[in-house]
Amino acid sequence: MKDPSQKMFLGFVRIHILYHASKGEIYGAWMMKELSRHGYSISPGTIYPILHEMERDGLLKSRKVVVRGKVRRVYRITEKGREILENARNKIRELFNEILEED
Repeated sequence: MKDPSQKMFLGFVRIHILYHASKGEIYGAWMMKELSRHGYSISPGTIYPILHEMERDGLLKSRKVVVRGKVRRVYRITEKGREILENARNKIRELFNEILEED
């Protein structure tokens, strides 16, 4: 079983994925590097199942491209994913304001 902080941060990872997929096509290895810039240590055994799950849930769509002779699956946000991302932005903004509110 994952530790509680890891489970919590996986939600943040999904939001990062939606955000970057809204800006352009992403792929797993690039997303792992991008997340590491933000302090997340995500393995291929974690990122790829998340991407596949998000695609099954209709938040991302993928296509295969050939890069230097190898097939790579790239992902882009769907309309449903955009709606979820916008809802997350609103919730994050509300939470951010509440957390930083002076007592």
